[in-house]
Amino acid sequence: MRGQAGFWDIDERYVRLSEVGDPLEKLNAVVPWEVFRKPLAKALKRSDGSKGGRPPYDAVLMFKIMVLQALYSLSDDQAEFQIQDRLSFMRFLGLGIGDRVPDAKTIWLFREHLTQAKAIDNLFTRFDRHLTKAGYLAMGGQIVDATIVAAPKQHNSDGEKADIKAGKVPEEWKDKPAKLRQKDRDARWTVKFSKAKADEEGKTMQRDIAIPAFGYKNHASIDRRHGFIRGWNVTSASAWDGAQLPNVLYRNNTGSIVWADTAYRSKKNEAWLEKNGYFSDIHHKKPKGRPMSETTSRANGRRSKIRAFVEHVFAQQKSRMGLIVRTIGIARARTKIGMANLAYNLSRYVWYQGRSAPA
Repeated sequence: MRGQAGFWDIDERYVRLSEVGDPLEKLNAVVPWEVFRKPLAKALKRSDGSKGGRPPYDAVLMFKIMVLQALYSLSDDQAEFQIQDRLSFMRFLGLGIGDRVPDAKTIWLFREHLTQAKAIDNLFTRFDRHLTKAGYLAMGGQIVDATIVAAPKQHNSDGEKADIKAGKVPEEWKDKPAKLRQKDRDARWTVKFSKAKADEEGKTMQRDIAIPAFGYKNHASIDRRHGFIRGWNVTSASAWDGAQLPNVLYRNNTGSIVWADTAYRSKKNEAWLEKNGYFSDIHHKKPKGRPMSETTSRANGRRSKIRAFVEHVFAQQKSRMGLIVRTIGIARARTKIGMANLAYNLSRYVWYQGRSAPA
């Protein structure tokens, strides 16, 4: 019977992890984590520990825990357990077997400090500047879209729903601070339209179906050349996509063409794009009461092939990264979704660097 594992056993396990291709080892080796230290320090404004007490965990280490949470859809409790349990996580964070691991409360507090400081925008921008310096300029125009990010459904009465929609706090919640903390008054219901196959009279047909969804929206633009998320914003799920167009376009893209679906086509947006030097290649809507012309239909088909690239981004966030919002309120949702956008860019950067590395 073997005794307790020693250092040599752990080293051997790390070697085996490297041999089978630990993705976190690649992420650790390629991403310049120190670029985040300055914006983190600015947001946290922590003391130097001269007043005594347990020193805080390193800010970059805590930030890397948030990256793990974004990549693997981990709650705070799950993150604490997985760091304790998985050697790949420990190596990624630079922790040894005997080192203390931040608990769930510490992780929550760290993210809360960043949320209060509205730090996610600076962190995202800081890495975007690194991408530019590394040669990944935003080029070829940009593709815009939005996706719904689910949040825990709220069980409210009709009266409570009416108050929330009107921007009020329901009267019965005002003297119940614990309940108020658990109620998300920023997330909204919306209807998502999708396609489903239906058999009618022996024929398979596509039918539109309406699926109710509750939560927030991740509005994003990617550059066509490299596919990095360059601009983004977070709203409730019920927000109109088209209104977010000026908020997500990336000013430094070397191309002027903008692709988006019909939700973004409006006289107001077309005028704004022209005024700001953009060229609209946004989908055209079907004329009311008339069939779409063959020329317009072909043009929309061409646009769809380009627009599909942004769908790949959202698909990876939802399937591989399991993006959902577990927090309460739009400020925390913005931090959560912003970290998912940043984590996506980190992963894509590693992929590009792997392609350019010598064999």
